[in-house]
Amino acid sequence: MRTLTRRLLWIAAISVFIASCTKDDIPTLPTPSATDTREATVEAVTLSENFESGTKGAYAAANVTLGSGSWYFDDALIGNLSTDAKTGVASARIRNTGSITMNFNATGANTVSIAHAVFGSDGSSTWQLWISTNNGSSYTQTGSTVTSSSTSLQTVTFNVNVTGNVRLSIRKVSGGSNRINIDNIVINTTGGGTGAGDNSHLLLGNPSGAATSIAFPTNYLVDQTYYSFSYNNARSTPNWVSWHLNSGDIGSTSRQDDFRPNTSLPTGWYQVGSGSYSGSGFDRGHNCPSGDRTSSVTANSSTFLMTNMIPQAPQNNQQTWNNLEIYIRSLVSAGNEVYIIMGNYDTGGTGSNGGTTSTIDNGHVTVPSNVWKVIVVIPDGNNDLSRISTSTRVIAVNTPNVNSISSDWKSYRTTVDAIESATGYDLLSGLPANVQQVIEAQVDNL
Repeated sequence: MRTLTRRLLWIAAISVFIASCTKDDIPTLPTPSATDTREATVEAVTLSENFESGTKGAYAAANVTLGSGSWYFDDALIGNLSTDAKTGVASARIRNTGSITMNFNATGANTVSIAHAVFGSDGSSTWQLWISTNNGSSYTQTGSTVTSSSTSLQTVTFNVNVTGNVRLSIRKVSGGSNRINIDNIVINTTGGGTGAGDNSHLLLGNPSGAATSIAFPTNYLVDQTYYSFSYNNARSTPNWVSWHLNSGDIGSTSRQDDFRPNTSLPTGWYQVGSGSYSGSGFDRGHNCPSGDRTSSVTANSSTFLMTNMIPQAPQNNQQTWNNLEIYIRSLVSAGNEVYIIMGNYDTGGTGSNGGTTSTIDNGHVTVPSNVWKVIVVIPDGNNDLSRISTSTRVIAVNTPNVNSISSDWKSYRTTVDAIESATGYDLLSGLPANVQQVIEAQVDNL
């Protein structure tokens, strides 16, 4: 009986080992056939505006032709000073109760993402997004009033869900003569994953306002069918990866181990290969884990695209993160479904080779200093957004990307607010503001 028990325990241990996303030294299994490999689908962008074309140097009300079309600027201009917060060389600058408004229609809008910041050393201001569905005849406010208080661009995402014509108007409503910068306006027409409803990978929001446009090479949105992510071509890693997990995602498919480049990235972008991490002292650390996608060969294979990887310290990856992933799947086995966002930030980690490493692969791949994850846990059911409340369990974990890390993920629990402060992202933006305020400030203690 003891011998049988030991054998069963050994088999169980091997099963956990294989299901985990974390091991780089598992023997390679056969690569799925071409018919098993599903290409990524990308989120459609109706409009993107980054204010890099067009000029307007005065605040006087006037129309200005931009890359996306004609806009009406009232008490607003296009700023290109060193004190203008911007991604490229220019952004919109609004003062007093000014506004910028589209003179043309976009077709359909599921979400609208806008980057914003205060100008120079000005104080904070508030602004609102208004939309028109009748060619500009009338407008209604959508979402909550936004406060701009940071000197660096922050991104907010509004859930709009308009299928026909839509125009945007961004209106500054307080702050007096304090000025704000607006940049990187993106209208997306579809949500990630299965759409904008239950089980959508982006149901809880698009943390960085990522868009599927080559105008955003450091914040490029991809719907990889089984997860959605923001890719950073300058770092050759994802900024964050978001996915939904329920019992239907967990099956008996073995780990495919077919690490490979993601050829769906825009032409000319650097392709991280299966051997790009070799000898670096860092694992090819999954964001969306292999163990979370075992319902089919196609699903599991999708997690081995190199766009789903970050250079992760082996102990962090194989112990701390692996233990957290196993725990999350145990919550699903207990009758829950979860929404998960994983990301990384800053530069410099310590792998098995020792010392601090900033990049690998001849400088092509950035090694992050921190790896984080946010998990929203709800019982299995329908109408997920309406079931997330101030009492919903949210687990936020932020770990240093070092090899001396503790294997106990619970010792690295933090708040969503703290991760937002470190990254500049707007996490869980799809939830009502009053719910966000409570659950993002709490540290999980279960």
